Amino acid sequence: MYELELETIEAYANRLRELRSCLNVDAVKREITAIEKKMSAPGFWDDQESAQKEVQQLKACKAVVSAPDELRREMEDAETLIGMASEENDASLTAEITAHLENVKKKLDRLELNSLFMDPRDEKTAIISIHPGAGGTESCDWAEMLYRMITRYCEQSEFNVEVLDYQPGDEAGLKSASLRVTGPFAYGSLKSEDGVHRLVRISPFDANARRHTSFSAIEVLAEVDDTIEIEIRDEDLKLDVFRSSGAGGQKVNKTSSAVRLTHLPTGIVVACQIERSQHRNRETALGMLRAKLYDLELKRQESELSAVRENQQDVAWGSQIRSYVLHPYQMIKDHRTNVETGNVVKVLDGDLTLFVEAYLKWNLERKSKSNSK
Repeated sequence: MYELELETIEAYANRLRELRSCLNVDAVKREITAIEKKMSAPGFWDDQESAQKEVQQLKACKAVVSAPDELRREMEDAETLIGMASEENDASLTAEITAHLENVKKKLDRLELNSLFMDPRDEKTAIISIHPGAGGTESCDWAEMLYRMITRYCEQSEFNVEVLDYQPGDEAGLKSASLRVTGPFAYGSLKSEDGVHRLVRISPFDANARRHTSFSAIEVLAEVDDTIEIEIRDEDLKLDVFRSSGAGGQKVNKTSSAVRLTHLPTGIVVACQIERSQHRNRETALGMLRAKLYDLELKRQESELSAVRENQQDVAWGSQIRSYVLHPYQMIKDHRTNVETGNVVKVLDGDLTLFVEAYLKWNLERKSKSNSK
């Protein structure tokens, strides 16, 4: 009795051992000891900036160690429950054991996903912009569908979403939207969506019910913190103010508080309309611009190293990272990882886990191959 549950626990334990090895937990524990020794030394807090960096590093190290240790304890608790149920022949504990193992699996899956976040930017806040491409009204509607898909995924991941800008389409959908997403590994979880998304369906805007192909682009950037210096000169900026519209517009559109900034040297345009204060909207827009300029510089450096990102293409045919086919059959396929699923409703409702995990593994493998050359 309960042999299957014990085999499940053993399988989870093997996965956890492999994960601890990948996370190098023993080395991290040694780093924790070293940092705590530094913190106990006289004069540690004399340099506040340096001390804060050490404190943040200590928190990050403890997070790496605590999750595997907690999982190991929960597996031991499950083994104890199974032992009690077997000795007492108590079938009422079966449901509790099943629920406990499901919880362990969920935490183990999440921990394995977190172990794939190798980029230092992965833990940062994400700035997301959505723009329709070729396809007119159809593309604007597709952009709205992607907006919903992203926000639903954020809700399911318990991320906080702040709408920075929302411009509705003339007939349907949206012209553009920008979001700020905060939460553990927000950027790392969403960067897989950066690129052009292609939709094939029977258009609801076509009176003849013909099949249409349309495109929309999602841009995902890591918010730049104060430790990274990005120079933006006032003379390089063009400022436009206008009345807000779209989401939240009824509360803030009585004055010209919305802000649009154009960075003249690069042509990058950002907008923010979420606040009633023009000054606060300008500060938020500047933060978005800094993130875009930082990403632009990283792309330039990668290009010089012959590692041009695959997503720097036009929002049109042949440039898509993922295709969503709703007619004549239903299939979503990621063209980078070749992962596909026929459950289009589930994905469009925000369940992106399949594609997020596949992308992280694919990206890690790609970088490993590139570094080995």
